[in-house]
Amino acid sequence: MEFKTLKHIFKHAFNFVLLSCTSFSVLANVMLVDGYVRAMPPSVPNTAAYFTLMNHGAAIKLVAVETPIAAEAQLHTLVEEDGVVKMRQQPNFAIAEHGNLNLAPSGDHIMLLGLKQPLNIGDQVDLTLTFDDGSQQLIKLRVRKQDMAQQEGDMQHHHHH
Repeated sequence: MEFKTLKHIFKHAFNFVLLSCTSFSVLANVMLVDGYVRAMPPSVPNTAAYFTLMNHGAAIKLVAVETPIAAEAQLHTLVEEDGVVKMRQQPNFAIAEHGNLNLAPSGDHIMLLGLKQPLNIGDQVDLTLTFDDGSQQLIKLRVRKQDMAQQEGDMQHHHHH
């Protein structure tokens, strides 16, 4: 093979790799591990989404969530005040460098407010996550019953006093 042809092939391969690295860098760093949207009775206009994100890159913050199935999606946490557990909206959820973000019924979660139609078990829900660097990522979660998911979770962790 001629040197000129080899140089041409290498140049295109290098440009392709460079382009691949820049366009996918952020999305490749944050990955959905597991998650679900809580099934609710048809009369209930709100539900919650729980999921785990694994961050393989630099620290980043989840700043917004959008979904076509609800009027609004909000970042929420549970706080205890005077023995009463209350829900509070949060401006963001920080994901540490090489850390995880765990959204669960007992803590941080995404509230889906003003559902546009009842969700059925097994339905797929699209959520668009927006991060503080402006990047967005689409994740897809299934609708599941809370108690089934809770039982799976209880089998995976132990209580320490």
